[in-house]
Amino acid sequence: MIEHRPFSTLGKANHGWLDANHHFSFAGYHDPARVNWGALRVWNDDRIAPKSGFPTHPHNDMEIITYVRSGAITHRDSMGNEGRTEAGDVQVMSAGRGVAHSEMNLEDEETTLFQIWIIPSERGGDPGWGARQFPKGDRAGQFVPLASGVANDEDALPIRTDARVLGATVKAGESVTYTPRDASRHLYLVPAIGSIRVGDIKAQARDGLAITKEDSITITALEDSELVLVDAA
Repeated sequence: MIEHRPFSTLGKANHGWLDANHHFSFAGYHDPARVNWGALRVWNDDRIAPKSGFPTHPHNDMEIITYVRSGAITHRDSMGNEGRTEAGDVQVMSAGRGVAHSEMNLEDEETTLFQIWIIPSERGGDPGWGARQFPKGDRAGQFVPLASGVANDEDALPIRTDARVLGATVKAGESVTYTPRDASRHLYLVPAIGSIRVGDIKAQARDGLAITKEDSITITALEDSELVLVDAA
């Protein structure tokens, strides 16, 4: 089963400094048909104006993955962590029993990012944060785990849930196949850049594809594309 969710149908919230698009119910946007997809709870497509951002606020019991598409985001938290994550790179915060953090665009240009929330397998525990670079060349023609709670994904940032966040780049006319460990998994695919075809469905940049009950999926790039995929319980 593959459900196409065009970008135009996403929840919208423009706050001036923040232009947010919600794949799932979030804040003032509620759609009972789009509350979560398995353990995947949030996928926000955000544009953050220069010299602005999210001031300090709390979280608990959520795995929060930030995929920076352009620009950079600067993170500070109550654990004493501080870091700047640039385009193409990823940061992860495990909120655990509770943490406060800020996410600011301190740059002179707009920052665009995907923020992905996945429900943890267990509540509580110490909070944690980490970030790392993921060169796009390493993802050429294949899915590479960026954040994962699955065994043997040693190079991915760790998350405390039965899920993986993966990235791939695919040249126009080429294809990449992803096989979940079983067909009951909940896959959610978004082309950050480019347009793709999965089966008979064509998707444009920033559209969502909610996929389940598929033994595998083959994605063909109609133009040079950058893909982000969540595989969750």
